[in-house]
Amino acid sequence: MLVLFETAAGYAIFKVLDEQKLQQVDSLWKEFETPEKANKVVKLKHFEKFQDTTEALAAATAMVEGKLGKSLKKVLKKVVAKEAHEQLAITDAKLGGVIKEKLNLSCVHSPAVAELMRGIRNQMEGLITGLPAREISAMSLGLAHSLSRYKLKFSPDKVDTMIVQAISLLDDLDKELNNYIMRCREWYGWHFPELGKIITDNLAYCKSVRKIGDRTNVASMDLSDILPEEIEAEVKLAAEISMGTEVSEEDIANIMHLCDQVIDISEYRSQLYDYLKNRMMAIAPNLTVMVGELVGARLISHAGSLLNLAKHPASTVQILGAEKALFRALKTRRDTPKYGLIYHASLVGQTTAKNKGKISRMLAAKSALAIRYDALGEDTNAEMGVENRAKLEARLRYLEEKGIRRISGSGKALARADKYQHKSDVKVYDPSGDSTLPTVSKKRKIEEVEEGEEEEKPVEAKAKKVKRESPTEGEAETETPKKKKKKEKKAEEESKPEEETAISPAEETTKKKKKEKKRAAEVEPAEEAPVSPAEETTEKKKKKKKKV
Repeated sequence: MLVLFETAAGYAIFKVLDEQKLQQVDSLWKEFETPEKANKVVKLKHFEKFQDTTEALAAATAMVEGKLGKSLKKVLKKVVAKEAHEQLAITDAKLGGVIKEKLNLSCVHSPAVAELMRGIRNQMEGLITGLPAREISAMSLGLAHSLSRYKLKFSPDKVDTMIVQAISLLDDLDKELNNYIMRCREWYGWHFPELGKIITDNLAYCKSVRKIGDRTNVASMDLSDILPEEIEAEVKLAAEISMGTEVSEEDIANIMHLCDQVIDISEYRSQLYDYLKNRMMAIAPNLTVMVGELVGARLISHAGSLLNLAKHPASTVQILGAEKALFRALKTRRDTPKYGLIYHASLVGQTTAKNKGKISRMLAAKSALAIRYDALGEDTNAEMGVENRAKLEARLRYLEEKGIRRISGSGKALARADKYQHKSDVKVYDPSGDSTLPTVSKKRKIEEVEEGEEEEKPVEAKAKKVKRESPTEGEAETETPKKKKKKEKKAEEESKPEEETAISPAEETTKKKKKEKKRAAEVEPAEEAPVSPAEETTEKKKKKKKKV
């Protein structure tokens, strides 16, 4: 039996010396405890070394995918085909099927073969001569790195360096265009200041200046290809009554040259934007659908690459671009920012200020998934991005409606909106602090309050006694209507507020004492009301009956 063993340095083919030992799978590991014992079981027949890393990578990738590589095919034809009657022990059953199909060699894959391979790997240094341990480890590490890079399958279409450069150039062009247009408006404004107020579009302004030149030419010029009819008529009218200064032909030539520069840069900017749009749809289609081309490109540029951006969690994607505000908030112990570059996405822009934080958090979570799918996924479609965007839009509609319409318990009737009450933050000025009059001492005020409380208490107590000692049924019948009227008049006089007359506290106390005496005098005769003779006779009769 022959054994095919793959290493990072090349292919090795061993000959099994004692096949009977393979039947004892559990005790096979004892035969590979030392290099001397291992050499008694297997013997190296042929070793095919790789020429360079490229060949090693090609052989490794072919083996991973279960294909028969060129170098392996060459070795098998050279060595194994001579001994076609021998069986070939291999680790991968899929590869064995391919070898049997193409080279018509019988291959074996079993637990005993797996144990044999494990023993050979342990004693590889003793079995394969001319390969030091250092070289084997270095070759293994280099091949592992190369294989990992190959597995990621980087294609030239997925190079995100172009996006980083394009978005940076686009930002630079915007800055330069703003400076140039501002300078052009200011410069030509000395000659024809009214034109800047009439034409608000920057590109149309530069094209008009390029075509007009001196303002005296406006009357004979046709600007219909640049401006609408109404604005053109307004420009011609303004040129006749313009208050601008006269300038030389050389000045006009320089202004026109500046206008040419603005027009050329604007055209190049639009071309660059189209290029960026196409590259973003090719490299990160799902991210582009979620946040747009410009925001997506800025996120990639800020992170350095699409792969670096894919390593960031959703919370980092949310505040990417607001690092300065974040660290300032952490330093001062204030609220951290809710959004960074993602603020400029259309979904965040169309929400109300109240819901911007919620939407930016949800958008960052979905965008993080889209970025990872774009960076590491094999498909290049934008289905996931479209689906997630639809979910976010539905959630946004729900949040917007929630603020207007609050669903009641049944879910059908609308709850009444709370009445709006404006609370002013303006503080009213207190003029009492400006008074220069002498104030009453606190001690005197406290004494007056205490006296008032003491006087009120006995009056209340006596009133309760009067209520309790209400007249009996017989007495109520005997009271004449005149007495009732007198009592009602007195009660009205007593109930009159004491505030009507401003009297000193000493006089008030004397008056109150007199009133109390009068009330006590009125209560006593009511208690000692005369009893009628009829009532006395009835009471005597009742006493006699009791005695009998």
